[in-house]
Amino acid sequence: MMLLIVPADPMRPRRADDHFAAEAAAARDAGVEVAVIDHDALAGGGDADAAVRRVPAGDDAVYRGWMLPADGYATMAAALERRGVTLRTGAAAYRSAHELPGWYEALRPVTPGSVWTAGDARADFDHARHRLGPGAAVLRDYTKSAKHHWHEAAYVPDLTDADAAWRVASRLRELRGDDFTGGFVLRRFEPLTAPEVRTWWIAGEHRLTGPHPDTPGPHDEPDLTSVTPLVAALHLPFVTVDLARREDGAWRVVELGDGQVSDRPAAVTPERLLAALLAG
Repeated sequence: MMLLIVPADPMRPRRADDHFAAEAAAARDAGVEVAVIDHDALAGGGDADAAVRRVPAGDDAVYRGWMLPADGYATMAAALERRGVTLRTGAAAYRSAHELPGWYEALRPVTPGSVWTAGDARADFDHARHRLGPGAAVLRDYTKSAKHHWHEAAYVPDLTDADAAWRVASRLRELRGDDFTGGFVLRRFEPLTAPEVRTWWIAGEHRLTGPHPDTPGPHDEPDLTSVTPLVAALHLPFVTVDLARREDGAWRVVELGDGQVSDRPAAVTPERLLAALLAG
């Protein structure tokens, strides 16, 4: 039987964090064992063994919680392994899903062209600009953008304007602070005409579709014909794929992420997500 692991409430460490309490309750109602971990300790580089001390042994554990950097997830996985717990998503699979360089090449035909740097040096950023070529781009790091600061830290209208592009990159770096991951990623800007849709995939199979948490209103049903074999070929246990329709009508992958740390919109009930995980 699957074991569900969720972050503990910082003020009530034996209880699930409020954000994941509904999923924990749905799991218990379905007879699934639920365990809590100290996410703050893991994220802050604390004692990993102490952080997972309340997790019982289990050979099919799924984490549903706050985002962890790939190294932090690997630390958690190792601490859980010492307790006889096997995560369905291992550390290497988590990094592949969580960081854009891990999934981009497989999804290249259905996602905007992208280049990236290793680190935040301007010389490397300028080299990446030249590699992508002239035009507009969207900037992010390996795991996240600053899209809520669109014009100052995400959108680069002209990659040939070196100083203006670097101002955007510098602002992104400032906003991301200690959370800045890997390096700068420049993605070719493609005008989109509809809200993003979040799809959920388990063992390479599409299981659920719902709105993106940032755009929770009505959404179109995406055409996954081109996407499905590419996601399956990644051989990742549990991921989300966010898509949006381009001006020409084509569905494009905006983001792939690890499903364990992808936010669940209200339209996807805890029971539906749990049923998909159990079936997987």
